[in-house]
Amino acid sequence: MDNNQELLKITVKAADDKRAENILALNMTGISLVADYFIICHGNSDKQVQAIASEMKEKVLENGYQVKRVEGYEEARWVLLDFGDVVAHVFHREERSYYNLERLWGDAPEVDVVSELLS
Repeated sequence: MDNNQELLKITVKAADDKRAENILALNMTGISLVADYFIICHGNSDKQVQAIASEMKEKVLENGYQVKRVEGYEEARWVLLDFGDVVAHVFHREERSYYNLERLWGDAPEVDVVSELLS
């Protein structure tokens, strides 16, 4: 397993540990120059969104990876966490359906790490 896949698994597990809902991982290779993987998930309250984002950041750092940028944490409506080759989008429930990133990046294949990790 390469570093990007390991980072993806760490991030997805952190989201699941804080009960993130509808966790989706997309392989963005050849689609986005920003990152190799996008993770999309949501929480049902501001506190849960912040808890998910905090857990992701903490676990990434614990495992020796860098956190390049975190945006939107205070508002807790759409938190973007940039871990380099993995970018996580943690939404509040309403914002997720409004922005509908899944549809925007519909040509990106879904990564089985979610079902594999959470089974």
